[in-house]
Amino acid sequence: MTIEQHASRRRGPRGPYAKSRATQGSILDAALEVFGQAGFRSGSLRAVAERVGISEAGLLHHFKNKATLLRSVLEHRDAESLRMFDFGRPGGDVLRAMLELADYNETNPGIVELFGVVSAEATDPEHPAHEFFRDRYINTRQTIAESFAQLRSEGRLRPEVDPEDAARDLIAMWDGLQIQWLYHRGSFRIADELRRFIDAQLVAPLDSDGAQSSEPR
Repeated sequence: MTIEQHASRRRGPRGPYAKSRATQGSILDAALEVFGQAGFRSGSLRAVAERVGISEAGLLHHFKNKATLLRSVLEHRDAESLRMFDFGRPGGDVLRAMLELADYNETNPGIVELFGVVSAEATDPEHPAHEFFRDRYINTRQTIAESFAQLRSEGRLRPEVDPEDAARDLIAMWDGLQIQWLYHRGSFRIADELRRFIDAQLVAPLDSDGAQSSEPR
């Protein structure tokens, strides 16, 4: 590879391809807002296209249908979360990363709205996001349970706490807190409430081993 080719690759795509990627990014951002506010069923492709400033046909050039767009939005959001926060290996690091993510989500209400509305809709097996959320809950529960189990192996989990139960309860608390937060934004920090629950499962607070706690964002 020449120096010029290497520099071009570092700069990223150029020309029509770069423009297409930029348009796709704008569509994903607009769809997150529309689906978050109106839900998947009520949120229209036309509303998404209007926010981007393109036609509905132009939107369908990038995403072949509404279901594909929704899946892309959800996957894009999760990929961004994994990129931004280092979840590391199961254990305390995963739980700390979750707290950082909860703080970050409060700066993006559209994300909280999207997952609150669409995850409820997607309990219907016919919903296009049903499998996404089903698998997401399974994987998230497993990751958290493994983290609590790791803390148990380190002698940090209270003996009466079952990792699987604690994982399920933590997810339920996070979902419920996000709904309450949407009604009373700024009245409390979700991460603080989650940390209180996590610490109650442990022999000593999560950050008592010297790790730095997450700061408000």
